[in-house]
Order: sequence, then C-alpha cells, then structure tokens
Amino acid sequence: MSRTDNPDAKNIEHRLTQDPHVAKPGGKGLLEQAIGRAVRQFREKNELTIQDLSNASGISNGMLSKIEHGSTSPSLSTIQSLSRALNVPVTSLFRDFEETRDATFVKAGQGLKIERRGTRAGHQYELLGHAPHGALVVEPYLITLTEQSDVFPIFQHPGLEFIYMLEGDLVYRHGSELYRLEPGDSLFFDSDVPHGPEELRSLPIRFLSNISYARDS
Repeated sequence: MSRTDNPDAKNIEHRLTQDPHVAKPGGKGLLEQAIGRAVRQFREKNELTIQDLSNASGISNGMLSKIEHGSTSPSLSTIQSLSRALNVPVTSLFRDFEETRDATFVKAGQGLKIERRGTRAGHQYELLGHAPHGALVVEPYLITLTEQSDVFPIFQHPGLEFIYMLEGDLVYRHGSELYRLEPGDSLFFDSDVPHGPEELRSLPIRFLSNISYARDS
C-alpha cells in the first residue's frame, strides 16, 4: 500500500478526538506522576537510595516516597531542593509531562474513511489512527475488498509495512515473490519494493495494513 497524501488523513486527529472515549491530556495527577517518575529515574541513575536523597535534599523519606509515587504535589521549593540534590536542572523534572503523548481510540466501524491513490469501486480504506507528533509516522488501515473489487495497482513508497490477514484469501506480491495470505497470516516488508495484491482468491477480503515511515521522508 502507499502512504496517503489525502488531507483528510491529516485531520483525523481532530475527527477522532471528538469521540468521548478518546483520552485527553492534562488529567488530574499527570503532573505529579511525571515529576515522580523523573525523580526516581534520576535517583536510580545516580545510584542513590531514598535515604541518600533525603540526606542530600533535606526532604524526609516518607515525603520522597510520596513524590516518587505521584501521590503528592511537591512545592516549588521542594522541587528546587530535589534538582540541586540530583544535580539536574529544575526543568528536567517536568520533562515527561511536557512531552506530547498521543493516544487514539476508535470505536468499531468508526475509523475515518478516506480516498487513497489506487482506490476504486469496492476498495475501502479505513484509517484507524494518526500520530501528529514525533519523528515516526504510523498509519494503521483496515482494508476491505468486496466482490466489486479490482486487483490493486502496484505500490511503492518509503518505509515499512505490516499486513495481517483477517478474512478472505489473496495472493500478495512483494518484488518478485508471491505470498498467499489467509486469515491469521501476516507479512512484514520493505515498502520501497513494488508490492500489492496479485490475485483475489476468496472474497470478501479484510486485512490490517500498518505503514510506518520517517516524517521527513
């Protein structure tokens, strides 16, 4: 399959995040948990025990345990004491909270229907998620071929692709090799090599196609 250039795919984040089941960032406790993880990671990296950090920061063992478990909100002065004791910038203790963590939840049958290069009658592409951030782009599709489907054209694009067969029977080409795919079969390949369905043996056909590539490619 080829990655999509359709603008609808770029808008899937807006469409999908309107679903009430999609997790939203910034929930209660996330900041405390992020600070706690950072403190624990820096402490372990420096091979310090809770007691060592307590001695260096002047913060009690009990309070340090609560901070590391994200069950309390440390004051700014406490955070500053921790940064000094750990010998790291104050901002490094907020690092995990500031980084964007994307999650997309799609209810059955509610993926974004899109048109992609090569789409024709009987070919349905359903985009199941989209990551708008990070160096790696991952596009998971549910692809359905019905009785009206024609054989796909051959595709070629940068990145990697993983196919998992759900229903039907087809022969899939990758370069000069042919693979017969039935339910439960999978195929993982370099998508820079020409590829695509060669023969539709038993319809309807449904399979998952997961495409990944560098964002700047």
